[in-house]
Amino acid sequence: MSSKKIYTLLFLCFILCSCRIRPKAINYGFDTCHFCTMTIVDQQHAAQLVTSKGKVFKFDAIECMINHLKEIDETSVSLILVNDYDHPGKLIDAKTGYYLISTGISSPMGANLTAFSTLESSTKALKELGGEQYAWESLLTHFN
Repeated sequence: MSSKKIYTLLFLCFILCSCRIRPKAINYGFDTCHFCTMTIVDQQHAAQLVTSKGKVFKFDAIECMINHLKEIDETSVSLILVNDYDHPGKLIDAKTGYYLISTGISSPMGANLTAFSTLESSTKALKELGGEQYAWESLLTHFN
């Protein structure tokens, strides 16, 4: 195989690999929030958006991500992810999550907004701490 073909093949592999639509690990204590520029340290409240072109935006709190969503064309977003409160550092699909706004759980930006992967976990926290429970769409309505 000629060197020109090898370089062309390597270039195509690089392009295909660099445009993958997937989340990137959050480097807690070092990465900064795209919206407010605070350092992301809380593994229970961070969030992430991935565009259809594979660009990743990291946030220190779900409320920062929601505020950023108001400023962009949401059709350009492929993934909307939030950390699961019960599994620190684990990202879940924001649209299938359950949310609690409760003064019993402080979030980095003060909205006291927390995500859970299951309705059972969210309901348990609601019973223990009080607050208001939301699904994704009702949460967006609440913040608008």
